[in-house]
Amino acid sequence: MPRQVDYYFSFQSPWAYIGHGPFSELVSAYDLKVNHKPVVLVDLFSETGGLPLMKRHPVRQRYRMVELQRWRDKRGLKFHLQPANWPFNARLADGVVIAAIEAGLDPDRFLRRGFAGVWEDQLNLADPGTIAQLADESGLPGKQLVERSATDAISAAYEQNRQDALAADVFGSPVYVLDGEVFWGQDRIELLGDALKSGRAAYSSKVQGVA
Repeated sequence: MPRQVDYYFSFQSPWAYIGHGPFSELVSAYDLKVNHKPVVLVDLFSETGGLPLMKRHPVRQRYRMVELQRWRDKRGLKFHLQPANWPFNARLADGVVIAAIEAGLDPDRFLRRGFAGVWEDQLNLADPGTIAQLADESGLPGKQLVERSATDAISAAYEQNRQDALAADVFGSPVYVLDGEVFWGQDRIELLGDALKSGRAAYSSKVQGVA
């Protein structure tokens, strides 16, 4: 039986985009089963003590911009630091991922195309037509999935992902949860790889003997 990783993310997140390629390589290398769990970042931030970007101190905003450039070079990517159609409401695009999984379809090609669409091509992933086209290009039934994404049932699944995130101590994007151990941020992918390679038991915040 393959090992499983819960993958929390949103198309809104540049860090999920930056980390998606290396994460996919780990998935292939270790034959992982991925449980894709798109989440509403604003809600997740507010409930776990974080702040949306524009409410963070300017020092933190400036440092974020430097980090984006560092990781753009590190991962060998070419993307806009401030794409034309970002920030945007990711509900519909995130919901297409949920709808695809519900239909028994693999969302990975759509994820790759969608992330590139936001950060490289500066497309508007709040636009239903754009999302449908990207899904079609990924081999998925775009119109059907966009229509399904807009339903109350997908909204309920999106909300359940948020609740699952909180229960798992997830507070950002991307987060990879392996055997209950949280790896927050694309800069933790190498540590996730180390855990998979070693086969060690999951680390816990409940350390015995520490007050």
